[in-house]
Amino acid sequence: MAKFQFSVGPWNVHSGADAYGPATRSEIDRDEKIRKFAEMGFSAIQFHDDDAIPNINQYNEEQIKEKAKELRKYLDSLNLKTEFVAPRLWMDPHTKDGGFTSPYEEDYEYAMWRAYRSIDIANILGAPMIVLWLAREGTLCAESKSPVWATNRLVESINKMLSYDPKIKVCIESKPNEPIDRSFCGTMGHVMAVSAATIDPSRVGGNVESAHAILSGLDPANEMGFALAFHKLFTVHLNDQNSIRYDQDKSFGVENLRQAFNQVKVLKENGYGNNGEYVGLDVKAMRTTPDENSYEHLANSMKIFKDLEAKAERFDYDFQKKCVETRNYEALEMYVMNLLMHD
Repeated sequence: MAKFQFSVGPWNVHSGADAYGPATRSEIDRDEKIRKFAEMGFSAIQFHDDDAIPNINQYNEEQIKEKAKELRKYLDSLNLKTEFVAPRLWMDPHTKDGGFTSPYEEDYEYAMWRAYRSIDIANILGAPMIVLWLAREGTLCAESKSPVWATNRLVESINKMLSYDPKIKVCIESKPNEPIDRSFCGTMGHVMAVSAATIDPSRVGGNVESAHAILSGLDPANEMGFALAFHKLFTVHLNDQNSIRYDQDKSFGVENLRQAFNQVKVLKENGYGNNGEYVGLDVKAMRTTPDENSYEHLANSMKIFKDLEAKAERFDYDFQKKCVETRNYEALEMYVMNLLMHD
C-alpha cells in the first residue's frame, strides 16, 4: 500500500476576496507559497496555466516554454513535483460564453490555444495530465446552446488535446452549477460518458471534488468509488461543504466527519495512490482568518485526513461482515460512530 502523498495549488492561499466582499488578507507571492507548501510536507503542486505562467496571454509559445523551464528549476530545488496543469478559462473575457462550447469560433480557438499551452507546460513541469474544470461550459440562457451540439463539441475538443500529445491524460473536474447555470458535464457519470466517446478513453478520467459531489446531492465517497470501479479516478479535490449552498471549499472534514472518513476509507481500500495519484486539497481559509494564519486551513485538512486514515487502519472488517450477515446495521453504525468519537 502506497503512502498517501498530498498536493495543493497556489490558489488555496488567497486574500479572502469573494463575490460579496473585498480582500481581508495580504497577497502572498506565488513562489513564497510554494516554498511554504514544501515546508508543510506537500509532495506536489497543482497549477493553473496562469499560476505557472502569470500573464500567459502576453507570451508566445516559445516564451511560455522558457518560463516553464524556469519554474521547473525552482520546483526541483524544493524537491516538489507537479501534479497537473489546468487552463483557467473561466477568468478570461474570451470565455464569458464558454470556451470549448462557445458558439464563437474565435473564442473556441482561444480556449484550444490555452489547452495546448497547458499541455506544453505540463510536459516541461513533468506533470502527466491536465485538468479541465468546465466552469463556463453550459448555459445562462437555456435556449442559447444545444446540449447535443455542446456535448459533441466537448468530445471533439478533448480528442484534439489527446491528438496534440500522445501521452497526456485529460482529467475532467465535474461540477453541477456555479458559475454557470446549467452545466454540460455536471457529475462523474457525465465524465464517464464523455471519456467513453473519445478516441482514447484510457487517457480521459475524472477529478472528484468533495464539495462538487455534495452540490449535486451526491455522496463524495460514492462518487470516488464509482470512478475507482472503472479506473477513472485520476485525482481528488478534498474539502467540505455545508449543504447545497455556493461552493464553499471548507477545510476537509469540518462539516461532516463521517462523510470525510468514508472518503479516506474508499481511497485506502482501493489502493488509491499506488499508481502515483495524489490526495489533492482544494480548500479556502475562512474570510475572517488573519494574515498570520493563512496556511492553517491546509495544515488542519492534512491532519484531519491523516487522523481519519489512522481510524480507517483500525476498521474492523470482521465485525462489519458479522453485522451485514445479521442485518444489524444499527450496531455497525454505532461502531463507526464510536470509532470516530474515541481514540
